[in-house]
Amino acid sequence: MNYEQPIIVGLDIGTTKIAAIAGRKNEFGKLEILGFGRANSNGVKHGQVLNIDETIKAIAAALENCYASNPNLEISEVYVGIAGHHIKSLQTRGDIVRQTTEEEISQREIDQLIADQYKTYIPAGDQIIDVIPQEFTVDNFQNIPNPIGYGGVKVGANFHIITGDKNAIRNINRAVEKSGLHTKDLVLQPLASAAAVMGQEDIEAGVAIVDIGGGTTDLAVFYEGILKHTAVIPFGGENITNDIKTGLGVLKTQAEQMKVQFGSALANEAKANAFITIPGMRGLPPKEISVKNLANIIQARMSEIMDFVTYHLKQVGMDSRMLNGGIVLTGGGSQLKHLIQLTEYVTGLNARIGYPNEHLKSGHIDELTKPVYATCIGLILKGYDDYERNRKQFDQRYKAVEIPNDLRKAIEEDSANGQEDKVEEVVATGKRKAGLNVNGFWNKFKDNLIDLFKEEEDHKL
Repeated sequence: MNYEQPIIVGLDIGTTKIAAIAGRKNEFGKLEILGFGRANSNGVKHGQVLNIDETIKAIAAALENCYASNPNLEISEVYVGIAGHHIKSLQTRGDIVRQTTEEEISQREIDQLIADQYKTYIPAGDQIIDVIPQEFTVDNFQNIPNPIGYGGVKVGANFHIITGDKNAIRNINRAVEKSGLHTKDLVLQPLASAAAVMGQEDIEAGVAIVDIGGGTTDLAVFYEGILKHTAVIPFGGENITNDIKTGLGVLKTQAEQMKVQFGSALANEAKANAFITIPGMRGLPPKEISVKNLANIIQARMSEIMDFVTYHLKQVGMDSRMLNGGIVLTGGGSQLKHLIQLTEYVTGLNARIGYPNEHLKSGHIDELTKPVYATCIGLILKGYDDYERNRKQFDQRYKAVEIPNDLRKAIEEDSANGQEDKVEEVVATGKRKAGLNVNGFWNKFKDNLIDLFKEEEDHKL
């Protein structure tokens, strides 16, 4: 079946910037960027929306810039990243005993198994954001990546459950909704960044994605194709800027500028006799800042962040022998000079910078290949995962039935709108029934992303 690919929009609500990127996959499966806008962020601290009004203004500015880049865009639904030190993760185990053991395991049973995990007990005030199956078991067979098509009595899995503070989630949703948008799904930022900068071989080899943002550093660890661990470390680029401001007695804007232009994560690499001259405050003489001192301050904070990364890796037993893919650094903070060397020194693992061009169509603007946009591009890719999974489920379910194309479109429409009984009725008789819409489901998706995952979203919002 040939479907027109939908336009999916990622909205990255960060501590230092808000970015909105609209993209669509081309026939080669590469992402074509159709619109891009960014704005400075004021209402977010350490990855959490604290001032809703300021955040709405920043979202509006980012959207305005996105529309300016492509006036034909219509944005109504967005995939939004979530971070902040309130994010926690836990491991659980779930099993179901199957009703009909004569048939093979179906997608519906797996969906049920995942849905059951949303009932896991978590502390009051927290909410489950995502449930990610790791490896499945069928009866006595273990480590099955995908059990669909297997036969057995009992199917189970280990799950990675991500939770967040209800108020923090509510603030994000409120800021997005008051901006005239609908949150299609909340995606954990390290998972979005990982989707943008990694290929399948990285996941198999074992890799830790370290996304150094403005307010937080996000970590996602993969091994043998499975997500093993996620964490949000409550330090990022803003902390380094504040350390420079306090340590050297300069303004915040000057601290940020010095960090970007002259900063280094290794004091040994900084020239001992180099100085930066900055203008003095109202009538005071200019200040001489040692580049070596600047590097010392940056190295101290960066080493602390990398110590946290090492601590998390040890916690889940992912030491240097396990992660053949090493550490992939991304996010705005990854562009600090000599950070790769410092990371390798502190963690004992190989390190490299992850650029989000792995899945992008060639010929896009260079700005988008910066690590700072990894989360936003990853959000679009996660949106496509949802879309493609839903489409595959639909195809598997109705591929054996001979249905004319126009009717198939109508069935897709009703299936998406939760009118399962109507769909089954039509499939059973192979005839057109009154009350079915004939609007092309996938065409409609292009302009206005439809709630494909009503049930899933009920758990989340």
